[in-house]
Amino acid sequence: MRIAVVGTGYVGLVAGVCFADSGHTVICVDVDEAKIDSLRQGKSPIYEPGLDELLHKNIAAERLSFSTGLSDAVRSAEVVFIAVGTPQGDDGNADLRAAMGVAHQIADAAQRYTVVVNKSTVPVGTAARMQAEIGARTKVEIDVVSNPEFLKEGAAIDDFLKPDRIVIGSPSEHARTIMSELYAPFVRTESPIYFMDPRSAELTKYAANAMLAARISFMNEVAMLCERVGADVDSVRKAMGSDERIGQKFLFPGCGYGGSCFPKDVKALIATARSNGLDFTLLSAVDAINDRQKRLLAQKAKQHFGAGRLRGKKFAVWGLAFKPKTDDLRQAPALSLIEELLAEGATVAAHDPVAMDNARRQLGADRVQFVQNPYSAAEGADALFLVTEWNEFRQPDFARIKAAMKQPVLFDGRNIWNPARLREQGFTYFGVGRGA
Repeated sequence: MRIAVVGTGYVGLVAGVCFADSGHTVICVDVDEAKIDSLRQGKSPIYEPGLDELLHKNIAAERLSFSTGLSDAVRSAEVVFIAVGTPQGDDGNADLRAAMGVAHQIADAAQRYTVVVNKSTVPVGTAARMQAEIGARTKVEIDVVSNPEFLKEGAAIDDFLKPDRIVIGSPSEHARTIMSELYAPFVRTESPIYFMDPRSAELTKYAANAMLAARISFMNEVAMLCERVGADVDSVRKAMGSDERIGQKFLFPGCGYGGSCFPKDVKALIATARSNGLDFTLLSAVDAINDRQKRLLAQKAKQHFGAGRLRGKKFAVWGLAFKPKTDDLRQAPALSLIEELLAEGATVAAHDPVAMDNARRQLGADRVQFVQNPYSAAEGADALFLVTEWNEFRQPDFARIKAAMKQPVLFDGRNIWNPARLREQGFTYFGVGRGA
């Protein structure tokens, strides 16, 4: 099948590469000429395990190409995916100008029946609006389908190639048949395809991410209570999760969630509810708890060292990306922590295995010291903050860390270290909800 993917960001590039790897002929389109030139040379603009290998393989096999010419790509395609950004406005609603602009260009260029697939995360009702506006611009039959993505950054290739489910909101049987054929290679292990109306598919994306965010914020509230009453959140979490109705996933407390999906989708669902006369009180609390949690480590530092006494101190920060196995800094808790430490007059030395270039551009190389070795960040530090739970941070040489630090104080924002063992080694240790 001939496929066009408009937008070479995280979602579009992963989709294009994976469709090409399953044998389809794919052309990825973007307005950014520099990005397209780089992709033609096999250089990915994002870090994602396994992506570079598939990119090179499918370019070499001539199944995958890149272009700035949207009209030509549409005319040659049977299916066109829209995977452009839908940034969040001040009111929490998604900005659909880019997505609708692409839909209009598709309508103007299409010369035969085409399935237009919304891969971008869009508000409920977007497919219907897009269908109407496309219909007003062309006499060519076009079906707009909602096909939300459920990729986890750091595991996106596996998630796409081996999905746990595929959701398709299709307005017609013809479009449904084409989408079934398109995804057939990915569901050979009987992963389900859920066909539904487009509005339900659009809402499914928001509801799924909001539920996961709610679990995280709930456990962060439980962790806060554990600290007040002297309980251990790890014990509580494990016993809770053994109930099969609850399960263990997304019950880990920490210093807040970030990324491109959870924060934006929670706010968008709140805004959608509000515009339909519903006060989604639960999700408003989820969002507020997460904002508070991002300030938790800085607050613990102020409590330990004393209010107003962070000035002149040096702090090490391990982990900048919002999660491991990605260089994505969107809404990353580390950024909130660093900004608060700097505002208090402290200096910061930071390390991340892959996200330092992005962090340097965002935070400024003159404001933060970025070091290539995590132990270098700890040199002369008054405290070390663990923010992102990269594997290489799980079992470091604590004797070396202690010898390098000015004061052996650890703030473990992901509860990955053993408190008792560290206290035996002479560290002052702070976790999240580890009150016992």
